[in-house]
Amino acid sequence: MAKTQEYSAEQIQVLEGLDPVRKRPGMYIGGTGPEGLHHLVWELVDNSIDEALAGFAKHVVVTLMADGGVRVDDDGRGIPVDKVKATGKSALETVLTVLHAGGKFGSGGYKVSGGLHGVGVSVVNALSAKLIAEVSRDGKVYHQEYKQGVPQGEMKVTGSSTHTGTSITFYPDPNIFETIGFDFDIILDRLRHQAYLTKSVQTSIIDETASRRFSFYFEGGIKSYVTHLNKNKEVINDPPFYVEREVSGTMVELAIQYNEGFNENVKTFANNIHNAEGGTHLTGFRTALTRVINEYARKNGYIKDNEENLTGEDCREGITAVISVKLTDPQFEGQTKAKLGNPEIRGYVEQVVSEWLSYYMEENPGEAKKIVAKAALSARARIAARAARDTVIRKGALDGLTLPGKLSDCRSKDPAESELFIVEGNSAGGSAVDGRDSHFQAILPLRGKILNVERARLDKMLANNEVKNVIIALGTGIADQFEIDKVRYHKVVIMTDADVDGAHISTLLLTFFYRHMPQIIEKGYLYIAKPPLYLLSSGKKKFYAYSDEERDEIIDRLTSERSAAKKAGAKVEEVDPVVVTAEDADEGEAAAEDNLEETEIVDDTQKNRLKDAGITGIQRYKGLGEMNAEQLWETTMDPDQRLMIKVEVEDAEKADAVFNKLMGDEVILRKNFIQTHAKSVSNLDI
Repeated sequence: MAKTQEYSAEQIQVLEGLDPVRKRPGMYIGGTGPEGLHHLVWELVDNSIDEALAGFAKHVVVTLMADGGVRVDDDGRGIPVDKVKATGKSALETVLTVLHAGGKFGSGGYKVSGGLHGVGVSVVNALSAKLIAEVSRDGKVYHQEYKQGVPQGEMKVTGSSTHTGTSITFYPDPNIFETIGFDFDIILDRLRHQAYLTKSVQTSIIDETASRRFSFYFEGGIKSYVTHLNKNKEVINDPPFYVEREVSGTMVELAIQYNEGFNENVKTFANNIHNAEGGTHLTGFRTALTRVINEYARKNGYIKDNEENLTGEDCREGITAVISVKLTDPQFEGQTKAKLGNPEIRGYVEQVVSEWLSYYMEENPGEAKKIVAKAALSARARIAARAARDTVIRKGALDGLTLPGKLSDCRSKDPAESELFIVEGNSAGGSAVDGRDSHFQAILPLRGKILNVERARLDKMLANNEVKNVIIALGTGIADQFEIDKVRYHKVVIMTDADVDGAHISTLLLTFFYRHMPQIIEKGYLYIAKPPLYLLSSGKKKFYAYSDEERDEIIDRLTSERSAAKKAGAKVEEVDPVVVTAEDADEGEAAAEDNLEETEIVDDTQKNRLKDAGITGIQRYKGLGEMNAEQLWETTMDPDQRLMIKVEVEDAEKADAVFNKLMGDEVILRKNFIQTHAKSVSNLDI
């Protein structure tokens, strides 16, 4: 009988102070990648914003320092410095070194705050190689330094001051984080949002490394925010509907503006914390909005007695709204505060929306009529789409293994190992089918370009065969019947040519997934294949290059190896390089070494460079169809060798704006976007 491994009190580890944070940082900041790194900044900024919400701060400044540190300053009251009886330490040292210590637990320090768990600044301290705290209050400046959360001496007075405030400078610990480089744009966006959400507060960011500074101040608050979100869109009610009312000690603030688009964009905040998953305030808003619009429509004869009510989806088509509540005791689900849980907030928001939106619609009959008309049009499109959608779902279920006619499915029925390649054109599709591993790789060739779903409602979208084939192949359904758990592949790979048309098809597919199947992206299932741009041949050896830079690196490396061999006395065969382009290769098949057709190299410098490297042939791929099945497998489909780009949404607001520019109706927006970014485009074929 095997001896049981000894397990006693000696194996029990007690983590004290800030040790738990350094041991398991992911529990406190979500991870040690870029998102977790920036979370340190958010914790400090949120503390400063809490001072603003309490009415004591007017300025919040984030400085990216030249030495790699980050400083967050505010002109609030300053962290208290007197002794805390429970710890015997100064209040400053207590909040910096003790988890769950702070002024946000009902002791009167804050009426409203985003902080709830009291782990903010102490977590920043624990995960910093160095942290410097300076507090100005009571006419003095107090100073204390820390290393990895450990005080480096007592708090001391270092000067006098005529103002109040807190300044925290921290240097993230490189032993904890994967990277310690901060993204200026991410922090800038966060500070802009905070300025929108906190009227009369100025937020600023200073980048010492690039000598740049931005400041934000919005008198209109979330009303200005909604206008910003609808920038470059054709709006229906201008200016936006706006209301701010206090209900039972909770401040409810709302701004609503409709546009001519089809997408719903509602952002929810509690005490300035973005609740990405909504919560009770979102539920209350949706319920009241649907009721108010239906009551107004029936009262004014826009909906007849024999007609059914408009649905919530109908009433929210094209809506842009920001809901902000400020309450004394927020209840969030999880440390990331993604969802608000206070049940009473639903009733408060319902009350405000019901009363004041009804009043707005009565006082603005022109805008109200447009809003109802848009919802009614959405209802008609929904009914048409329902029939089309049911056909799609029914077709997918009944066709069984055949699914879409052009889908070459894989044998595996395990979604976790299955991959779907959405391939541009029948030629590339044929090569992909021949070259794939049919056990886990499925191929769906597209015929031409799919519909631009940015400009189409669901009923029109489902009438497009290529879109319909993608939906059926994935097996998830669409719209309100979408179920991510039914997805048939956990890798969906967009595989198009490395040219302008290929880029356009990729963008059309990305638009489809972002607008109608965002869960595919959120789950990490969507990828973009990166086929090689060049095949370089040196005798019987083949080298694939995925960029111009990689091509040059291969040429330089082979040149160095060849030069070293010559110096060592080895015999090096002289070569006469051949360049092959798409026009020289047989259609649908990449040219091999033995059937390369020579294309004259006009540039002698280029020719000599290839000769020095021993390159016997170089081919520039302009399409997947130029590769045979074997080449497509080993370069683009083999899991051990391929390169793929995972599609993620870092900033939904920016992504929404980019899709609107690239795929919307306004040509001038696309033109300006292209002109702005033209210089950053590489491998442009003209």
